Amino acid sequence: MAVQVIKCKAAVAWEAGKPLCIEEVEVAPPKAHEVRIKIIATAVCHTDAYTLNGADPEGSFPVILGHEGAGIVESVGEGVTKLKAGDTVIPLYIPQCGECTFCLNPKTNLCQKIRVTQGKGLMPDGTSRFTCKGKTILHYMGTSTFSEYTVVADISVAKIDPLAPLDKVCLLGCGISTGYGAAVNTAKVEPGSTCAIFGLGGVGLAAVMGCKVAGASRIIGVDINKNTFARAMEFGASECINPQDFSKPIQEVLIEMTDGGVDYSFECIGNVKVMRAALEACHKGWGVSVIVGVAASGEEIATRPFQLVTGRVWKGTAFGGWKSVESVPKLVSEYMSKKIKVDEFVTHNLSFDQINEAFELMHSGKSIRTVVKL
Repeated sequence: MAVQVIKCKAAVAWEAGKPLCIEEVEVAPPKAHEVRIKIIATAVCHTDAYTLNGADPEGSFPVILGHEGAGIVESVGEGVTKLKAGDTVIPLYIPQCGECTFCLNPKTNLCQKIRVTQGKGLMPDGTSRFTCKGKTILHYMGTSTFSEYTVVADISVAKIDPLAPLDKVCLLGCGISTGYGAAVNTAKVEPGSTCAIFGLGGVGLAAVMGCKVAGASRIIGVDINKNTFARAMEFGASECINPQDFSKPIQEVLIEMTDGGVDYSFECIGNVKVMRAALEACHKGWGVSVIVGVAASGEEIATRPFQLVTGRVWKGTAFGGWKSVESVPKLVSEYMSKKIKVDEFVTHNLSFDQINEAFELMHSGKSIRTVVKL
């Protein structure tokens, strides 16, 4: 099959704001420096919904969404040397070419090698490998895991332990890695520190876990959904609060609770007002606030400059700062050795034809992560 078109099922987003449609698509063979992957399992992430609802400035249709997946290499294109058919892999929405100025700089993980074409929903050569009903279907985030087969650039693939359960480690393709890395890589949380995590969904829980692993002594979860509190405590939160329970701004509540503010805060929602609250909840002189959530197109953040002049730091993170190709296999190993939680994030398992239900579960707040098995 390596040189043939594969016909398979995929969940196609024909237009913004409409449910996905399970369709038969044609998946072309991989070209030079590309890999065709049989997807075994994929999860549904808020970023997929962000694009599907039309808020993503780079969102284009029709497209095959999905970026938290895991599978087996079916075939490789010319020039691919580090991967072969049969390898167990996780597709990566942030690649790692190892050659660009970003990859060569230890301060960032934002490889730019294929950024322009990826943002347009195309492979590095400017074309797509997907067609359906005679129409070209776009790629998504360089991964498109809502398809039984997908084609990705070889620099967008992490080869992992073949013993890893793919219906679990697919989550390391985005959410868990992002929240966990925000704490251990971007913030560099220190033992004994006090942390606040705003938003206790999948990414927020991963940030809680990262703070716990880093040795934080006090981890405060902040969410307006009290149903998230018990689970946050299981992940390492020492207490949880609901901003709606107070008459004053939540940053003032946290400053009083912590004798001046937290050492580290994490905004895991994508709400610009919450981003301000998270910064202003930090301690004068040394507090660090990390923006993890993705705000809608056109949104802007604001605070009084005095907040920064007096020593607070505002930072952002993408994929938790992990250099993807080299780091994701290590994260899988940490999961296999029980250093980090993954199974506990999976609240629902559905079949591929139920994928729209996964979005409904997420929007209703009933799920952390729903895994769809292909």
